[in-house]
Amino acid sequence: MNQQLFETVKHRLTRGLIPATPVPFDSDGKLHLRAHDSYLRYMSAQSIVGVAVWAHTGRGLLLDSDTARQVMQDWRNALPHKVLIAGIGAPVDTLDSQKATTSSLRMAELAINHGADALLVYPPTWLRTHQLRDKLITQHHLRLSEIGVPIVLFYLYEAAGGISYSVEVLDELLSLPNVVGIKVATLDSVMTYQDIAEQLHTRHPDKLLISGEDRFLGYSLRRGAQAALIGLGSVCCELQSDLLTAHFNGNAARFLELSDAVDRLAESLFIDPMEGYIQRLLFALVHLGVIPIEGAFDPWAPALRPDEFDQIGSAVNAVVAAAR
Repeated sequence: MNQQLFETVKHRLTRGLIPATPVPFDSDGKLHLRAHDSYLRYMSAQSIVGVAVWAHTGRGLLLDSDTARQVMQDWRNALPHKVLIAGIGAPVDTLDSQKATTSSLRMAELAINHGADALLVYPPTWLRTHQLRDKLITQHHLRLSEIGVPIVLFYLYEAAGGISYSVEVLDELLSLPNVVGIKVATLDSVMTYQDIAEQLHTRHPDKLLISGEDRFLGYSLRRGAQAALIGLGSVCCELQSDLLTAHFNGNAARFLELSDAVDRLAESLFIDPMEGYIQRLLFALVHLGVIPIEGAFDPWAPALRPDEFDQIGSAVNAVVAAAR
């Protein structure tokens, strides 16, 4: 492990916004090149420290190989001086532990070859009911850590679609030398977030607590998050970047004002059915004038209410106006 690389990536992520970016598709499920290019240009002008590509928001485990390769290369070219984090994991239908780790290693190699600076490890959900669950969770991450690239762990508890780590397992994972930190996305379990925040504060103060809490971003910062890696960050970046700046600069009045605005935005996008949030983010980008409606499709989205597009437009316009 290159210690200087580790410290550089950690330093660059600290106090920063890292959007997990969606991929704009057309109605036939093909990458919409005009929308994709427009989104790249939009993000290149935002106050972000990097992006997470191939994360769940970017349907990383579902993209075909050609689209995945193009998306990664295009983000690297668009943001040459930002941190590029690549989500790595196994296909969603993989059940065999060895095959899952092999697939993750292959995905990691591809990401590194196309310019990724760090890896975001998908939760190993195939181990949820395994008799050797804890042992294999640790072994899986150990194999990935041997690559030598900075790693961001991902805690997504089971009710939100991930896998829970015991305190002991989490200690082992956070003790791996090239783990820069952990993205915590508990969705609606504030107690879980609080417990993990305390564990990092008392036992792993050298590792970054990275908020993945789209629905309570402001509170997650107050409870110790030192950066934010969130799907919400893929829209209205300046609003959330300003929120982080206000927090870390101790500007309480501005922080409270922005936190309320960010919460209102999240409450229009991260709602049931939760898997529809990616489609909603694309709708928000249409209302922001970033991508055309023809490129605002998520092929894996559940059915949304007919009125959601207009409601998202109203919410985005109100939030943007309030934040000025």
